Amino acid sequence: MKKAISLLGAVLLLAASSSADNWKIDKPHTSVGFTVTHLVVTKVNGKFNDFDGTIDFDGKNVENGSVNVTIQMASIDTDNEQRDNHLKSADFFDVEKYPVMSFKSKKMVKGEANNFKIIGDLTIRDVTKEVTLDAIFNGTIKDPWGGTRAGFSATGKINRQDFGVKWNKALETGGFLVGDEVTINIETELIKAE
Repeated sequence: MKKAISLLGAVLLLAASSSADNWKIDKPHTSVGFTVTHLVVTKVNGKFNDFDGTIDFDGKNVENGSVNVTIQMASIDTDNEQRDNHLKSADFFDVEKYPVMSFKSKKMVKGEANNFKIIGDLTIRDVTKEVTLDAIFNGTIKDPWGGTRAGFSATGKINRQDFGVKWNKALETGGFLVGDEVTINIETELIKAE
């Protein structure tokens, strides 16, 4: 009897762990952005235009979900070509040597209401650090073409120095040209895989 109960428990556990649905990122309706302080007194926003990945998510059991995303660093866009070229250089991301940034979740933790945390490994310039993103599940909806879509928002903060992105210049009045803290801002729309 004990063996039967253990076997049943294992089957239920396996079923629960594989119940998350697979979703594809809808790129035209997704933004992967960041904000960083410039000259101490202002903030500059940027984004990455080329990214891909898979997201498994179960709205009833967040812990079953996972995120695996890659971002092409050469797609950085701050609405200023000169600045973008500097960011692509060895001073910052060195995109020729390190063309991809990646994020792979390790666990998802349910919070209150539709809030949850995504804890995972972020890799920039071949340096991997654990980061936590605060996320919100914005719900699902049927689209006019018969598909199912879901929306998420996520934010987090990292220190760019931790990833070897160290270039800076001291200012005569104190402080530095570029801030170390980078705020990550993600808005994503997903399409449920058939």
